Amino acid sequence: MYKSSIALNFVKPILYLAALGLGLGAFVKEINGTPYIKFIAPGIIASSSMFAAIYECTYGTYVRMTYQKTFDAILATPVNLDDLVAGELIWGATKSLLYGAIIIIVISLFGLVDSPLIILTIPLLFMSGFIFAEISVIFTAIIPGIDSFNYFYTLFMTPMFLFSGIFFPLDNLPPVVSKIAFFTPLYHLVNICRGLSSGRLAICTWDMVWIFTVVIILAPYPFRLMRKKIILS
Repeated sequence: MYKSSIALNFVKPILYLAALGLGLGAFVKEINGTPYIKFIAPGIIASSSMFAAIYECTYGTYVRMTYQKTFDAILATPVNLDDLVAGELIWGATKSLLYGAIIIIVISLFGLVDSPLIILTIPLLFMSGFIFAEISVIFTAIIPGIDSFNYFYTLFMTPMFLFSGIFFPLDNLPPVVSKIAFFTPLYHLVNICRGLSSGRLAICTWDMVWIFTVVIILAPYPFRLMRKKIILS
């Protein structure tokens, strides 16, 4: 299914760039001296990367575990549960890197990248993809049924997508919004993509530190919760 999967994830960001970058950009000329389409383009890299990992490790993981019984088949082999969960996380992070890299190529072809430092985003897409995969697997392990993903997407994913600085700076919003955004991985990934796209490596150093720190902090929980989920079920 990789062809349709890649095609759909390729088209959606292009629609965002066209509808918002060109459509809304006709009215919002610049933000902080940057043309609007150039302002949102790095954020589209980050959001595409995020959604790739999250879709894979929420619905994808749940279906493999519950309906397809793929996990049962895998665990009947010498592969143990920790190997299986690690595989889910690594695959989610890999899809995050893959789709983020595709969008980097696209926006570069459109002339929306100012610096070759954008290439440094690639390993950071993988690391942030790990965070999104970890969060997704954690939620997958604790929900009672597949319909509960609606809570995850509505109450967590949508606010993070809208208030991460992709489409507008958070400076003019109430300070509490910026403080909450600081604790979300997409906010930091957007800062990294925007900084490297414009060639300003120094401004995103702390965002990189945040990403690496949170990867380590969250790492044990997918394994613990999935073990509890699979053993009890």
